[in-house]
Amino acid sequence: MSEGTPSSPNHHHRREARRAVPTWVITVSDTRTAETDTGGQLLAELLERGGHPVVGREIARDEPAAITAALDAALARDGVGAVLLTGGTGVAPRDVTPETVEPRLERVIPGFGELFRMLSYEEIGSAALLSRAVGGIAEGRVVLALPGSRGAIRLAMEKLVLPELGHLAAEALKRR
Repeated sequence: MSEGTPSSPNHHHRREARRAVPTWVITVSDTRTAETDTGGQLLAELLERGGHPVVGREIARDEPAAITAALDAALARDGVGAVLLTGGTGVAPRDVTPETVEPRLERVIPGFGELFRMLSYEEIGSAALLSRAVGGIAEGRVVLALPGSRGAIRLAMEKLVLPELGHLAAEALKRR
């Protein structure tokens, strides 16, 4: 990695990145409890290890009203720089996270879902097309909806979210 390339820590975009992004985690599930939410726990652990404090966690039912209420409450909290949701991004009838989150996004980041599915394909093959991971910016905060499986969470976090969360959060705060 040479100095000044976009992936270099010395590239101007990375120099402007926030070092620590306070993050709220929402697990979308009809069956998980605080004790059985291993996906949300992994997400929180990876964020903390990456230097991003988890300022709150909650579980929202797989229903549009519950997801919207949880997302709106997280976005209304002072100091939250990102909201990460896990679960409800598949194609089953109860998986409503993407169509619930997308209308709240002022700016969609298509590359998040596209790259996640590309990376997933390398790991699990054609089943990657079932993922409807989505991301964007809402109210000056990063909002990312990830699948609920631990393998998918680890992949998204290690390959996409942790390397770019600080940069995304800095960009989200910029005004026109």
